[in-house]
Amino acid sequence: MKNLRLTILTVVLLAATAFSGAAQTKLATVDMKKVFNGYWKTKQATAALENRKTELRKEVKDMADNLEKAQADYKALADQANDLAISQEERDKRRLAAADKAKEITTSKTALDQFERQADAQLGDQSQRMSGNLVTEIQKAVADKAKASGYTIVVNSANTEAFIYVSTDADLTESVLAQLNAGAPIDVTKPVSGAPLNISTNQP
Repeated sequence: MKNLRLTILTVVLLAATAFSGAAQTKLATVDMKKVFNGYWKTKQATAALENRKTELRKEVKDMADNLEKAQADYKALADQANDLAISQEERDKRRLAAADKAKEITTSKTALDQFERQADAQLGDQSQRMSGNLVTEIQKAVADKAKASGYTIVVNSANTEAFIYVSTDADLTESVLAQLNAGAPIDVTKPVSGAPLNISTNQP
């Protein structure tokens, strides 16, 4: 991580040097993390992800409830198979039924474990895909704003450890965020329940 930050700093400094030879370098900053978290599409994506989590949790609970019932049925059959108050024939029937129920329980446990693993992987993939798409949109908006304002380099001010000092005099964060949220179909001032999508502060 430290090496990556140093690489970013080196690239920025080299770019500034290259630009300074041909034209005046204008440097601006943008807090990518703040823009990402404040973007209405991020809030919408977070809500959609939370809804999917709720759906998957319900499916897991239903499967777990069915497994718990099967385990209770197995215990009842096993007890009946050893009950001397009923006939040997009935005890044998209960023993066979208990064996079938044990197989059903094993299959149900395997299915539940597999479903939980697949659900976790699905949620992780969905979150990563959404984050990637949003970052691409935001980067384009930052580039458009920088070009329109005549800036040659934009530094991600969320990468505070990569720089000794970063002035916010030419910060584009609020203007980019306002541009992205213009005409938003949701109230961006309201918090969204659930774990937020993540963005790496190492995004340029």
